[in-house]
Amino acid sequence: MRIGLTGGIASGKSTVSALLREHGAVVIDADQLAREVVAKGTPGLEQVVEAFGPEILTPEGEMDRAAVGAIVFADEGRRRVLESIVHPLVFERVVELEAAAGADDLVVHDIPLLAESGRADTFDAVLVVDAPAEVQVERMLRDRGWTQEDAESRIAAQATRADRLAVATHVIDNTGTLDDLRRRVTEVVEELLGPER
Repeated sequence: MRIGLTGGIASGKSTVSALLREHGAVVIDADQLAREVVAKGTPGLEQVVEAFGPEILTPEGEMDRAAVGAIVFADEGRRRVLESIVHPLVFERVVELEAAAGADDLVVHDIPLLAESGRADTFDAVLVVDAPAEVQVERMLRDRGWTQEDAESRIAAQATRADRLAVATHVIDNTGTLDDLRRRVTEVVEELLGPER
């Protein structure tokens, strides 16, 4: 079963992802894969260096994410070049990971911008980790040391809470305790796979 997992920034999506792993889910994190395919020594990194030059490498030979980010966020053409390298490599890894999963496994795609992508209907179910904006802001101030303005602008740059909830087949409320969250995740897994899991 292919599941989409999403949630706004500081909603607790990473925690839910970890709890799903505890239930035996195969979690495919596109952001993590995007880092892996351009890790030091990979053909992906060689392609990025070929396209952007050796100055995007750190002294240790790794991709300087900040330097590449400064280039691609300032120039859409350069961003497309980077995407043309990274996206096919990520897709290849996703296909490999899905193929390696068992027929009865929950395969969870952790996609922060799922509501924005228009791909929610390509999954058997969509889990939305939900928290009100004021809770998200409070967490960013407390846990990330961000300013109120930074937190609010990051939330404003994402899909609205209503847009995310509109694509949900299952809502995972994350305004309570970790135990509350754990119970809700267990409920959702049982709804998807049956209580024997």
